[in-house]
Amino acid sequence: MAKLPGNRQLTDSRGRPLFTLREINTLPGREKERLYGKVIPSRLFSLFDISPDTFLGSDGKRKIRFIAPDGLAFCRIEVRLAADDRDAVFFLEIADTQHHQMELAFCIINDPFSPRFDVDVDNNGRDNCFATLGRNIPAEIRAMESGLYPNQTHRGLRMFTEFLPLFERFVDSLGMEIIVAEPLSYDNAIRYEKYGFDYLTGKRLMLEINEGFRPGNCLQRKLDGSTPFRRPGFEATVHGRSWAIHDGILEKPWDGIRIYRQVGKKAGIDTFPERIVKHCQGDSSVT
Repeated sequence: MAKLPGNRQLTDSRGRPLFTLREINTLPGREKERLYGKVIPSRLFSLFDISPDTFLGSDGKRKIRFIAPDGLAFCRIEVRLAADDRDAVFFLEIADTQHHQMELAFCIINDPFSPRFDVDVDNNGRDNCFATLGRNIPAEIRAMESGLYPNQTHRGLRMFTEFLPLFERFVDSLGMEIIVAEPLSYDNAIRYEKYGFDYLTGKRLMLEINEGFRPGNCLQRKLDGSTPFRRPGFEATVHGRSWAIHDGILEKPWDGIRIYRQVGKKAGIDTFPERIVKHCQGDSSVT
């Protein structure tokens, strides 16, 4: 049963309770789209003149695509201003877990009118799978110097703060109590701390990273200017640390970080309390 104040158990058009994405996906297309549309921030609809009822733009063309096949336990939502746009304005992928929890696999919210940085492809233009199959160093340098974080192709719309409460209420309406995720970069992990997430695994690593970047310690000493991503002073900001870690300063893969948020509660975790807040372009989240 739903626990958040004013929230109700999600039901289908006949009043039957729904408890999983798999159950939602059995519904007729228009009905399940209506339910999934609840997690899209209202500002996104108004900003791009998209109807929250029909999902059509002012040009009469469909702007939102829901991929939620009957028989499967996941949903993907893609918002594109044009069908052939390379990047979605809003990209969300969620899935049921075997423990009746909700996995927030990906959430990307781009400003489509901001410059694009090709950090997602290698030097031959092939998808590099979040830089695991090669890096585009010139594009990364330009992105970093423009205030973006690792893996960001565009500036964000600073809309995750609006998305998360909607998503939390959606999860709660299914009777689920836990949201789980896997941050793909250091800045993602720190950002999720801000939104009340705690660690299933990886908290010790996050604390070790913070200790390593303290003055005179091992990671801080490696900020020697040997690459553009290891500049002295980067230890003081999430932005700087994240790029240094992306550049391999840990000498091991960024891996094994799993986080969770209990519906209606904030964990109050802060593994980098002394950070200097720097205005960057990264409120959208890649998990």
